[in-house]
Amino acid sequence: MNPKLDKEEKEVLKSYEADEWESVSNKKAKSKYEKIASDTFKKDRRVNIRISSKDLNSLQTLALREGLPYQTLISSVLHKYVSGILRE
Repeated sequence: MNPKLDKEEKEVLKSYEADEWESVSNKKAKSKYEKIASDTFKKDRRVNIRISSKDLNSLQTLALREGLPYQTLISSVLHKYVSGILRE
């Protein structure tokens, strides 16, 4: 199992690997879920923010340890926060 996955992602992967999923035969439903998945990962907006050098250096260090670009890490943290996955 991939150690970079969070708890929810690990549960989904475990469920998938246990063959608990089945294909959607309804074309309309399949199209709906494909659009939801696509929209979830679409990065169609640019945001510029001011951040302290200390925080940026910390984010870059964490991203380097995780093996991903720091902007991707920032985007992931923001997504998890607004989705309610990441809490204070």
